[in-house]
Amino acid sequence: MLKIRNAVDRFCARHPRFGIPRLMLYVVAGNILVYLLSILTRQNDANALAFLGFNLAGLLRGEVWRLVTFIFIPLYGSPLSLIISLYFYYWIGSTLEREWGTARFNFYYFSGALLCVLSAVLVSLVTGNYGYTLQGTYYVNLSMFLAFAVLFPDMQVLLFFIIPVKMKWLAYIDAALIAFEIISAAARGSILGIILPIVALLNFLVFVWPEVRRMLDIRKRQNAPKAVEFRQAVRRQQQQRGYRHKCAVCGRTDTDYPDLTFRYCSKCAGYHCFCEDHIFSHMHFTE
Repeated sequence: MLKIRNAVDRFCARHPRFGIPRLMLYVVAGNILVYLLSILTRQNDANALAFLGFNLAGLLRGEVWRLVTFIFIPLYGSPLSLIISLYFYYWIGSTLEREWGTARFNFYYFSGALLCVLSAVLVSLVTGNYGYTLQGTYYVNLSMFLAFAVLFPDMQVLLFFIIPVKMKWLAYIDAALIAFEIISAAARGSILGIILPIVALLNFLVFVWPEVRRMLDIRKRQNAPKAVEFRQAVRRQQQQRGYRHKCAVCGRTDTDYPDLTFRYCSKCAGYHCFCEDHIFSHMHFTE
């Protein structure tokens, strides 16, 4: 996966003008147009726009436009839900395009769409139902959302226009729901429910998962226990006090007892000095 991502990054660096600028604007406009057409044709023929969805049977008949037009099929029938979802994903997609550049965002979006097509083909071949139709870009939008949550985990959105929630918590909930859906589909023996989410979200693993691993490695290094720097601790004590060493148990110092030997304990939390009588018999400091 890392090799694929590096190859894409090299291509995008060499061809920064590759792709469609402001891609999400055209996707949103296409969704609105198809929604209006569906309203106009609903009374006469509810399936008038079925030719836009992708299915293997149509592709085998030479209807190649289905490879693209399925992304313009709205996911919601309610006008309010449609407006909210389109605005939300337009905002996410535009932000990702500014963050990554047009070329890389186009790769991410269209690779997600291609994986959705591939998953539909696999389901059709496995089940023998060549008429299974893919409509809308639910998993493409989901992969965009997960990528956005990784890049901007602490950004807040208003859930139900009231409750402020950070993007990372919404991403955790979505990831848990996806895992639950896959497990439930496996328990039911539903091939469709297993293949679709796994294949459709592979672009997230290719493009974004290396970034997740890098962030986890940085956090791990930050939380790793640091080595006790005894020499620096001694210098600080010399600057602050009139003695070099002071036993943390009995309070004796090397100034008052120059013949005593003093040592620092590496098992204590912090920098604590002990005389030769207490270096092996003291209680370790934990804070």
